[in-house]
Parts: sequence; C-alpha cells; structure tokens
Amino acid sequence: MLSSADPKPQRVLSGIQPTGEPHLGNLLGAIRYWVEDQTLGDCYYCVVDLHGLTVPGDPAERRQGSLTMATLLLAAGLDPDTCTLFLQSQVPAHSQLAWVMECTASFGELARMTQFKDKTAKGGEQAARVGLFTYPCLMAADILAYDADRVPVGEDQRQHLELTRDLAQRFNATYGTTFVVPQAAIPRPGRGARIMNLADPTRKMSKTTDLPAGVVGLFDEPADIERKVKRAVTDTDSGPGSVRYDRESKPGVSNLLELLGTLRGEDPDRVAEGYSRYGDLKADVARAVLDAVEPIQRRFKELSAERDYVADVLATGARRANDVASATLQRAYRAVGL
Repeated sequence: MLSSADPKPQRVLSGIQPTGEPHLGNLLGAIRYWVEDQTLGDCYYCVVDLHGLTVPGDPAERRQGSLTMATLLLAAGLDPDTCTLFLQSQVPAHSQLAWVMECTASFGELARMTQFKDKTAKGGEQAARVGLFTYPCLMAADILAYDADRVPVGEDQRQHLELTRDLAQRFNATYGTTFVVPQAAIPRPGRGARIMNLADPTRKMSKTTDLPAGVVGLFDEPADIERKVKRAVTDTDSGPGSVRYDRESKPGVSNLLELLGTLRGEDPDRVAEGYSRYGDLKADVARAVLDAVEPIQRRFKELSAERDYVADVLATGARRANDVASATLQRAYRAVGL
C-alpha cells in the first residue's frame, strides 16, 4: 500500500481480468487495496479485457463480464472522481505499445514465464493461443503506458512485473530514457496476499477451479458463504494449541486465520490467540466475510440498475487514460524512430 508520508502522489496502475466469477481472494488480495490507495496516489485501474482473449469465450458473456467487473469495483468503493477506472480495450495505446514490447523482449524470456509453462502443460501447446505466450508484453505495456511508479500485484504476478522492469530498463538503455521503471507493491504474507481454497488450502482460491466448494464468490448468497466457511478444511487434531498459525503443518487453520486477520487488520498469530476451537474460529470468519461482502452486494444491485452511470464512468475513464497512454506511446515511437 502507499504511504501518506510519500513526498508526492505516486502514479499507480493495476488491472483485473473480467473472466470468471470474482471471489473473496480478488477482494482481499487486490480490490480492497485499490480502494484504500486511491486517495494516496494518482491511480489508474483497468479491467483488462484484452487479456481475457487468451482463452475462448462467448462475445456476449465477455462483454457482460467486463461491465460486471467494472460495476463491482465501483460497488467495492472505487470513486471515479478520485481514481481513473476504464476498460483496457478502450485505450488503443495498450495494444500498440505491446508490439513495441514484443520487439524488445526475447523469446527465451517469454518461454521462462511460469504461468505460460503451467497453462501449456495443462492444455497442451496445440490448444495454447499465441497471445498466452506474448501477453506479458501486453501487461508490460499496460504498466509502462502510464509511467506507473507502483504496481499492486499478487505474488503470482511478480515474475511478470520483473519482466516489465527488465524491458523498461533495456529500452531506456538502448533508446534513451523513455519509461519509468515501476516497483511492485505486493501485500505481505498474512495480509490477503494469497487467499487459498477453503476445500484445499494448498491451492490458491481461483476463478477457474475444480473445487468450487472452496471458493467464496462475491455474488454468493449469504447462506452459501456461511456454509462454505464452516465446511472449510482444518485438521484432525483438536487439543490445546490446535488453533495456531503454521502454514506448513496447519494450512487449513492458517488460511482461516489469514482471512480473519486480513479482515480485522491483525496479524494471524495474534488472531490465533483468541481461539481454542475450530468451530468458534469458523463462525467468526463467516461473520467477518459476510460483513465485508454484503454491503458490496447491496451496492452492486443499486449500480446494476444505473447502467448509464457505469457507462459514463468508463467513458470518462477511457478519455483520461487515453490522454496519458497516447502521450507515452508517441514518446516510445519517437525513441525507436517511428
């Protein structure tokens, strides 16, 4: 997160994909930090709909998913008068600058990206889109187009952020100082950086999973949320000291402690001191999750009835983003001789 002691507002850029149903991990690992940081910097937040093209999808569902995600971000507390919210595809400089980044990156760098290797291993090379291979270049363009000082990302995106830094430094060394080299802003462990699946705490809570019972969707009914939390995997032992924060030997309990600690703003170790039984912990986690999610659900329903308002917010955001990104693109074009 940003600090109010910073001498000047920093430029911040972060994005979220609109594919799949948003879940608690998205809220605690990203969205809530966006809301907190928006008053402390010059913040640009985008729904990265172009990234969603790396997998097949229905056009109507894709369009609705982008609108749903934008509406959710507003419902969670983003203020369009304070930050800039927009759809990535509405700012042409993203894809234009991505080509410049593709011509800066090497094949070897992209082939080493862990996410590409993992997804290719699951689906096979014949099923993988070329965009899945090159999308780190688009992500780099997303960031560099805004002269971003800081980039809030999850731990799983650290490798892509490091590639962005490498590309910016290489470009600057070759063509002269053109891009700001960004810094990652990764939440520290125990503060929502990596929320795990409640049914299998060794796996990250994800939009795409074969264990939906362990994913708390932000649009789930309250009764469903409570049920999922109370059925969360813990441990077989229940003696003294069984409720403790220990990611290695007690991943299930530790995940619940991280959830509650994140929502309360406390360290998981401190949270554990207040419990001796799993049932009490689960009940409090369920209540805390509902307290965080239900106001967002209510506001989302209100905003969903104001489609013109959401469309206006996105149009205004795209104009603001265009002004900044197009200037950066022209600067890069001049640097390479275009």
